[in-house]
Amino acid sequence: MATTTHEAASAAAGHAAESAGMPQLDFASFPNQIFWLVVTLVVIYWVLSRIALPRIGGVLADRQGAITSDLTAAEEFKQRAKEAEAAYERALVEARADAQKIVLQARAEIQKDLDAATAHADAEIAARVSESEHRIGEIRAGAMEAVVTVAREAAADIVAALGGKADAKAVAKAVDARLKG
Repeated sequence: MATTTHEAASAAAGHAAESAGMPQLDFASFPNQIFWLVVTLVVIYWVLSRIALPRIGGVLADRQGAITSDLTAAEEFKQRAKEAEAAYERALVEARADAQKIVLQARAEIQKDLDAATAHADAEIAARVSESEHRIGEIRAGAMEAVVTVAREAAADIVAALGGKADAKAVAKAVDARLKG
């Protein structure tokens, strides 16, 4: 019995010694491991080439297409912006020219109105000057008549004060002669 136990123990120890190492390094299982490695690599290659890579390629193609279309659209918008800027510049130049024409027309109209107002004012001033000269002439004539009358009366009074008798015709003749110079 002791031998049976001892034999069983030594058999178990021998079997444990054989399986004590890592199974991946067991040379007896290398062909089996290589077979499954090849099968796994083929399956991974097939999955990548049939499923994953076409999807990735599609996404990359879509991105490239989006980028290209965005660049094309950006270039088109840039060209439109340049055209709009050029149109704006032309419109601005035309607006400035139109504004200059309007200013010149307004100046001409204002000058025309000013000339008409000046001519009207000059005519009114000339009429007032003429009227004023006429009134001044009337006032002078009235003043001269009053001076002549006062001079005649004063001369007659002076002659009377000196004791003489003055004839109105003689006094008028003497005053007229003196006034004429």
